[in-house]
Amino acid sequence: MPFDAHDHLVPGTVTPERQVPRSITRPPYVGLQTPPPYAGDNTYSDAEVARIRAAGRIASGALDAVGEAVRPGVTTEELDRVAHEFVIAAGAYPSTLGYRGYPKSSCTSVNEVICHGIPDDTVLREGDIVNVDITAYLDGMHGDTNRTFRVGRVSTEVDQLVERTHEAMMRGIKAARPGRQVNIIGRVIETYAKRFGYGVVRDFTGHGVGAAFHTGLIIPHYDSAPRYDDVISAGMVFTVEPMLTLGTHEWEMWDDDWTVTTRDKSITAQFEHTVLITESGFELLTVSE
Repeated sequence: MPFDAHDHLVPGTVTPERQVPRSITRPPYVGLQTPPPYAGDNTYSDAEVARIRAAGRIASGALDAVGEAVRPGVTTEELDRVAHEFVIAAGAYPSTLGYRGYPKSSCTSVNEVICHGIPDDTVLREGDIVNVDITAYLDGMHGDTNRTFRVGRVSTEVDQLVERTHEAMMRGIKAARPGRQVNIIGRVIETYAKRFGYGVVRDFTGHGVGAAFHTGLIIPHYDSAPRYDDVISAGMVFTVEPMLTLGTHEWEMWDDDWTVTTRDKSITAQFEHTVLITESGFELLTVSE
């Protein structure tokens, strides 16, 4: 039973890992407990950005396919199948599969799950929301993105949370300009979220991405100044992925060491793009063709 008597999500049954054709190149961390250390920085040449963009388009296309499959009665396991098959059909590897032991090709976070929900036999119901996070690895680069989908019709309160979380992400991205510190992103996001009384999750952040799934650069979504003072420069690539809640920003983790929920079980939404900083602004690298 994926929901308890209080209508809160509980762990379901997780099936074995999906197979990836041998012809598809694996990221270097597959089969390891921890990824190899990343020695590069967070800026990329035009040729490298083109490779990140190609991976990002695959991840975005996979989310398009998943979005078409979201409906009452579908399982999160089925959504993962759709994501997995789209990514490998494009010749890419689903980056989450085997990352630090993660067992699936996407993350599916339902209702009060903030992030890293593992796809299982949970059946989505009318009025639920589900965030699906997909990263594709192609030609040595990762493209990372997620969206929150409404399952049928949702309440006005939840609908507004979803819409405003997307707006918060875009406001944060638009604030990221060369010469500013990365903490400007979180300041803008939290200022907007506070207008509606939303919780802003602090401990799960955006990150540098590209040649590594997570480079070590941290992009906070709350006003963290003076911490996280890395200076933004043209050519930088990172994710912006705010998680807003209808209640607390505090969280707890399931025994699977992955699934993170709001401590008060309030509903939470998230959106994410991989972003390139340009001399004049930004480019979203995780959009469909």
